[in-house]
Amino acid sequence: MRKVFHGFAALTTTVAAVLAFGGAAEAKPADWAGCPDGAVCIYPQDQDPAQKPSDIFYSYGAHNLSNQFGNHWVLNNQTGGATAALCTGSGGSGCGERIAADTGVYADLTPINSITLYRP
Repeated sequence: MRKVFHGFAALTTTVAAVLAFGGAAEAKPADWAGCPDGAVCIYPQDQDPAQKPSDIFYSYGAHNLSNQFGNHWVLNNQTGGATAALCTGSGGSGCGERIAADTGVYADLTPINSITLYRP
């Protein structure tokens, strides 16, 4: 019985050590100006510096915008090299240059009707 108890105590200590050190080694996702890791964010008009996004997009593909006028920060906080583009047409048509991951642009969204998120 003693051998079983000592074996259980050793196992419990090992598990506790792994959990303690394993948890410390994990990195938390990095928010950027309130934009969650893996997302593309649009901020309210003329919010400079960008602090709290008004729109957050996670899924790839086109997303139609509405009531976005004037200058806005658009931050691409996606991971793995995923890009995004501002588009003058709805449904992702008429897209401009792609915004690289970890990059932000300060753009006039008056002529913009959609944003498209692209897989890497």
